[in-house]
Formats: sequence, C-alpha cells, structure tokens
Amino acid sequence: MQTEPHVVIVGGGFSGAAVAIHLLRLAPVGVRVTLLEPREVPGAGVAYSTTEPSHRINVPAARMQLAGEEEGAFDRWYRSQPAFAEDPQALLEDGAVYPQRGQFGRYVAQRFAEEARASGGRLKHLREQALSVNHGEVITDGGRRLQADLLVLAISHPPPSLPTLATPFATHPALIANPWRAGVLATIAPEASVAVMGTGLTMADTVATLTRLGHRGPIAAFSRRGLLSRSNLSGSSEPWPGEYDRGTLRQRLRQIRLDIERAAEQGQAWQVVLDAVRNQGQSIWQGLTLADRQRFLRHLRSYWDVHRYRIAPQVAGVLEQRQRDGSLRVLAARLTALEGDAQKLALTLAPRRGETLRVSADHFILTTGPAHGGLTDSQPLLRQLSQRGLIRADAFGLGLDVDRRSRAIGGEGRITPNLLVSGPAARACFGELMGLPQVADHAAAVADEALRTLGVKQSARCPAF
Repeated sequence: MQTEPHVVIVGGGFSGAAVAIHLLRLAPVGVRVTLLEPREVPGAGVAYSTTEPSHRINVPAARMQLAGEEEGAFDRWYRSQPAFAEDPQALLEDGAVYPQRGQFGRYVAQRFAEEARASGGRLKHLREQALSVNHGEVITDGGRRLQADLLVLAISHPPPSLPTLATPFATHPALIANPWRAGVLATIAPEASVAVMGTGLTMADTVATLTRLGHRGPIAAFSRRGLLSRSNLSGSSEPWPGEYDRGTLRQRLRQIRLDIERAAEQGQAWQVVLDAVRNQGQSIWQGLTLADRQRFLRHLRSYWDVHRYRIAPQVAGVLEQRQRDGSLRVLAARLTALEGDAQKLALTLAPRRGETLRVSADHFILTTGPAHGGLTDSQPLLRQLSQRGLIRADAFGLGLDVDRRSRAIGGEGRITPNLLVSGPAARACFGELMGLPQVADHAAAVADEALRTLGVKQSARCPAF
C-alpha cells in the first residue's frame, strides 16, 4: 500500500511539466506525482507544441531553460540535435540561435521523460482531463478516481473568445477564430485579402506562417493602438544597473524613460533597460497600489507587452519586408461593424485618427490571444471549483486569484491551502509571469510550496534554484 503523499497536476504544458520535474528533483523519494494532460507528450502546451517552421522562440536559446539548470542548458542541447543542422536560419551572425518553437517543447518533454524513468513509478503522465474534485478525489474523463493530497492547477491559456460583433459570424467560412488550429492557415489562397484583429505576438506568427506558405495578398492588421511587437536585441550586452522598486507608477515610468535616454547616450539599446525592468517585474508589480495596477493595465499594458514580449529577428524581418512591399498594413483602429455575404466579410474600422475605413476580407483572423478573463468558465474542472468557492477570478481579469505562496483564493477571500496555481494564471499576484524565465522560476517555487505544505523532506542534493 502506497502511503506517500500524492500530488495531482492538472495541465501538462510547460508549467505543469516543470512543476512535476521539480517535485521529483526536490524530493526523489517521499512523494508521488500524476500529471493529467490529454496531449501525447507533456511539456509543450499551446506555445511549444507548434510544428510550424516559421514559429520561433522569441529569445536566444541560451535564455531558455528550466529553473535550476546550468545556464545555456537548452542552447547546448539544441546545438547537438539534428534539427540545428537542418535549420540554417536559426543561427544568426552574432552566434545566437533562435530555434523553431517546437524544439523547446521537445526539450522539456525529454527532461520529463528522463525524470519519469528515474522516478521508479513515482511520476506518471495520464492522457486524461480532470472533470471534478470532491473531497480530494480527482475524477477524470477516463473514469479514473485519483486521491490527491494536493492539487496543482497549471492551466494558463483558455481558448480565445469571439468579439461581440463577430459572434453572429462564428460559423462563417471567412472567420478564423483560432489561428493555432492545425492547418487552418494553409487553406488561405496566395492572393487572398486578409484582415487580422490584434497586432501582437500571435499576429506576428500568423503573418510569418502565411508568408512561408506563399501568401502575398494584402493583410490589414489592426488593434486599438496599432503597436507591433519589437524585435529582440541581437548580440550580447552588459546588464543595466537600474532599480525600479520604489515610487508611484508615474515615478517609476519617468525613471525608466530617463534610463533609456541614458543608455542611448552610452551606446546601449533600450532593450537592456527593459530587461532590467523585467527582472524586477514581480517586485515592481507587488509594490504598486491597487489603483496603480489598474492604471497600468488600462493605459500602459499594450506598450509594455510589445517591448517586453519581443519577437525573434527572423520573424521581425518578415514583418518588415511585408510592410516595405506594401502587403502588410498595421492600423491603430477598433472594429465598429462587421457584415458579410456568403464568402467574404466586410469590416468597418474607426481609426484613432482619420476617417472611418472599410476593409473587405476573404479571411478575418482573430489574434487577440487567450480569453484569460473567462478562465474560471473555460473547462469543467475550473467551473466546478469556482462554483464550490474554492477558486475565483482575480480582480484584474488576468486569471485566478492567489496569495504570494501561490495558494488559490476562493469565495470570500478564503485560502485553499492544498490547491496551488502555477504559471500565467497566477500573474495578477506576481505581475511578470508570462515570459519563460519567470514561469520556470514560479514552477520551482510552486513545487517547493507543495512539498512544504505536505511536510515532505526535500533533498539537499537537488535544490530548486
């Protein structure tokens, strides 16, 4: 009879797989872990399961790894793989590599498999979905009943939601509500006219994919501010020494702008300053008042996103070329009306400046990203936990409400100690929790909290950091 505490992790993307790996590294004995993930291979999730060649990681490979690994672990692994030799575009002149995104998913999956083999059966992956939890018993869609001493929610990216104006056209042949769906972009003819709602990372991926497939028709991409994700900095640079953990939002913003000017005077790019801000992101966020957090989300979030979440130089090059040849227009505008005939959709756009525009499109692609505000209603388990008052949406519409120990907060502010949240769903508390280094560190912290909660002794040989 097994008496070791049992941790059940729901969601086997990067966050879930990383928590599982850390649990076994921190406690090679003394704990059992079951990862519930319907995909065949854990570790990839939405972002890293793509097989599209034009989808690349957005930072050099040297900055991608699990927390606690030696610096450059993924970079060295990738350079030893056949995929590196087969993809000459991955290597830039400065020596940095930007692999196809699916390669990092393969890397995490391999690390998970290694940990599972070494665990002696303590780490298992079940290709099933959790439906409900009652008195610690997790019920899956496969009919299993798993008794869990602690539950980790690693569910971060619900499906996109349709804009209100698009709802009547949900089944229209021109509407592509989820560009991540396998093969959906391959159906677009080379000369087809395309409208894209959203101008961030997913839009960049979409345009890169269409271009690789031979599309040369007109693309009109729009968002309220019309901001494109910036390219990542090529080459190496010294870390910027700025500190931004004091003052109001306005004061910190002023300091960041001054430091960008100062960096330019020293011949350094703005990216080095933003990287310093990113590294302090969680402490900055947690030091802001509630009102300042709301101001940031309302007025500055879109600017932060395009500077913080940058794109690979290869993808940036595609966007720049399409803009130069006139086949890509980027507009600061909002959708005010949507009409359609049997095949096409007609969009009415209200620009921030200028007269109303009308755009006719053979295809209308939504790249506004996951509907994080509706996370608690995105799948049966979360819906049930919410109805029971064990979880709740956070005040900012970013995901789930948690405390600083990543414990779920439910109805009336009650903490659920044996229910932890890992990954971007917890970012309302931690702020900077979308970039992989921060997600990796958070997964390690969640694993540590889980073992402390269960009273499992950690191995001194396997530190989390």
